[in-house]
Amino acid sequence: MASVTKKVLRMTFNNTLGNAVTLTLPSPKADLTSLQIEAVMDQIITKNIFLTSGGELISKRDIKIVDTTTNDLFDQPVA
Repeated sequence: MASVTKKVLRMTFNNTLGNAVTLTLPSPKADLTSLQIEAVMDQIITKNIFLTSGGELISKRDIKIVDTTTNDLFDQPVA
């Protein structure tokens, strides 16, 4: 049985149709600040890097760093 911990950065934007679009990046730096993340999000919007099925990304909606721990409770028996 193993325990695995992972962190991801989730940047959520609004597209032209008003839908949420989330970009998820693994293993964010421990000292990352909201100002740094917002600056990157602004660049993504300004440079129009991504096009979604609902149109361009037009504004920031949310920023989260998600920390998950997964506990594997079952070990496959060895035959």
